Amino acid sequence: MSTIKHTLIGPFRQVVTMARLPLKGALNDEQLEIISEAGILIKNDRIHQIGNYWDLYPEAQSIGAEIVNLKGDFVALPGLIDCHTHICFAGSRAKDYAMRNAGKPYLEIAKAGGGIWDTVTQTRKAEMEKLVQLTVKRSNRHLKDGITTIEVKSGYGLSVEEELKMLRAIKVANESTFADLIPTCLAAHIPPKDFQGTQRDYLKAIVEDVFPILQAERLANRIDAFIEDTAFTPEDIQSYFLQAKEMGFDITVHADQFHTGGSQVAVNFGAISADHLEASTDKEIELLAQSGTIAVALPGASMGLGVAYTPARKLLDKGASLAIGSDWNPGSAPMGDLLMQASVLGTFEKLSNAEVLAGITLRAAAALGLNDRGQLAPGLLADIALFPTDDYREITYQQGRLKPLKVLKNGVEV
Repeated sequence: MSTIKHTLIGPFRQVVTMARLPLKGALNDEQLEIISEAGILIKNDRIHQIGNYWDLYPEAQSIGAEIVNLKGDFVALPGLIDCHTHICFAGSRAKDYAMRNAGKPYLEIAKAGGGIWDTVTQTRKAEMEKLVQLTVKRSNRHLKDGITTIEVKSGYGLSVEEELKMLRAIKVANESTFADLIPTCLAAHIPPKDFQGTQRDYLKAIVEDVFPILQAERLANRIDAFIEDTAFTPEDIQSYFLQAKEMGFDITVHADQFHTGGSQVAVNFGAISADHLEASTDKEIELLAQSGTIAVALPGASMGLGVAYTPARKLLDKGASLAIGSDWNPGSAPMGDLLMQASVLGTFEKLSNAEVLAGITLRAAAALGLNDRGQLAPGLLADIALFPTDDYREITYQQGRLKPLKVLKNGVEV
């Protein structure tokens, strides 16, 4: 017989619920629902009620709820969501970073043994247990920063056996951290150098030998591909995505990072998201805005590579949905600080607090197909980040320096 546990936490100076906001288009801060002197009543792992703390207090006492009385000023946000990471990897690419900053072009770095293939080599050498340990360590760092849901891609295996090793490691890591890890198969990251056959032969092998195991072992229900001159062309990926859709997988796309074309593929296949978009022009922005595909900005990659940011302002003004991910990876985005990156993107792209915060909560949840989080509302998961401040605007104002003092995942302080 299961027991029901109630917990009342508060009073908060502000609870920023992120509720009742539109999924698409520009937002202003006046649209935010902010409840002052608030309490959150939790029932097991879900939010039961939100309201004035002192109004909720008598009910909480009457049902025997645990009372967590906060001392000092706190603002509550939904647990943050990082909808694009590559945190399952081994090794470092510090040498690449130094060469890039010294003016070496990407192809020259790759020819010198760097680039994605360097990480592939190091990740292949790592035992699965080591990848689990590294993924858990990075997940827990994110969790400490208030990020309670983390998308994690494969893509550094680039063979049937090694891609499955990565995805199995992500599954085990998910059982070893309080954060929720959402796995994505990125076997179509770049063409593997050691595959005997064409790019399409490689993709066919992944469809035939990996996709069925993903379903049988419940390793992932999301398929990603990098559409780029140095990776896979729209023509290469056509059959791959068609078969993924037929098998019931969600599609997401690395799109328009250096050249356009990927966002068109994403829209054509009804992808749940198109990520990167640094090279997107007005044509691609209009295309995404008219679609149901969520645009995902990855400012960490822009910082790591020293390139322009995703045109977030234009996307929002045209009516697109904009989420923000960290792209935490060993090559282009090694920092992995989602809140700092989102805040800086807001500065450069002139985004409101509502747009920045929606991008790492409500809209990031939608980019992962999750409707049970990203807001603080009755019936949703009690994933809550507690920031030590009396004004939610301090969170982006301090550009990531202000971190949560407490983090709740499924109603439990972690």
